[in-house]
Amino acid sequence: MFKLKLPTDPRWANIAEKNLSEVLTDHAFCELKAASTATSLISKFPDKTELVQAMVDLVKEEIEHFNKVHQLLQKRGFQLGKERKDEYVNELTHFCIQSGYSREEYLINKLLLAALIEARSCERFKVLSEHFHSKDPQIADFYYELMVSEANHYTLFMGFARKYSQTIDVEKRWNDILTFEGKIIQNYGKSELIHG
Repeated sequence: MFKLKLPTDPRWANIAEKNLSEVLTDHAFCELKAASTATSLISKFPDKTELVQAMVDLVKEEIEHFNKVHQLLQKRGFQLGKERKDEYVNELTHFCIQSGYSREEYLINKLLLAALIEARSCERFKVLSEHFHSKDPQIADFYYELMVSEANHYTLFMGFARKYSQTIDVEKRWNDILTFEGKIIQNYGKSELIHG
């Protein structure tokens, strides 16, 4: 569905299992960053009425996801730790969002970047859900539910990229971004971060 060039090594889930509090903390901050992305799109593109309304709804959903992760941390006896740098997202952002872009180019690249982050998150949540299926059904169900949400968010961002593109070949740009992501993702999957 996502056409990711390189799947996550399933062994990443073993790292996550040994560091569940770290994974949940990083995940919580990923949800806050997703809400921030949505509010950024609202402030930069207030004239895109359909996008604005969708992002308002998305902010609410992402904050609710943050709340669910935070509640799970508490139920497991963990505290929300400090935010970690997301080098994966930083590398993608540097590739996708460059100075000198037209307003349309900025919007399309921002939407495709968001779609890719949602796609990779969805894929990682699937890995976690499958890994914990027999070991910890609560975690497995939790990540399955969020995997479905991330897939919907991917579809939302891709839909808007196609809707608002006037001069950009969205499919070509999407493939360029996927190719870049396929190269850099080889450097990740070795830590207890959602994208790490």
